[in-house]
Amino acid sequence: MIVALIIACEIGFWVLLAAGLAFRYLLRMPRTGLALLLCEPVLEVVLLVVTAWDLKNGAEPDWTHGLAALYIGYTVGHGHRTVKWLDGHAAHRLDGRPLVRPPRHGLARARHETRVWLGTLIAAAVATALLQLAIWYVGDPARVTSLESWRSTAWRAAGIHGLITLTYWLWPKKAPADNAGTEPGAAGRERVGR
Repeated sequence: MIVALIIACEIGFWVLLAAGLAFRYLLRMPRTGLALLLCEPVLEVVLLVVTAWDLKNGAEPDWTHGLAALYIGYTVGHGHRTVKWLDGHAAHRLDGRPLVRPPRHGLARARHETRVWLGTLIAAAVATALLQLAIWYVGDPARVTSLESWRSTAWRAAGIHGLITLTYWLWPKKAPADNAGTEPGAAGRERVGR
């Protein structure tokens, strides 16, 4: 049941996102579009409530409950950035606005990647908090080993992402000679994207 709900939340996320962007740019109803985009966190609340209800009704804590915590953590850590990135692309394609891309070279790229990694840290922290709450909620150390293992999975992912981010600082990619000074992040403007 939890896996089906996670899939439904992911589908709902993209449906609300597409509808919100369609209302903002195709139908020229920005307030309605914004309202639809702001409904997206409700999906995570539903997933959280159903997961807690499933555990309360005596379900055996397993990998699905851990996956739900990681999914909610990911959405908290990266959902806003994902929506902003896609909104920028929709504004470019449908409204003729200039496309803002993340920097590709040098320290500007390293700073961008660090901001993305901070989203992964937030995701791991949120998932860990939810998993700990679930462990306390179940209250039986013999039944929560799968939930405990998901905490290490969240931090392992954050650690790997951190190592990848560190490479951008240690070995920054140099801008091509003909492109020097025209780097998208050269002016110090905030960049959005993946």
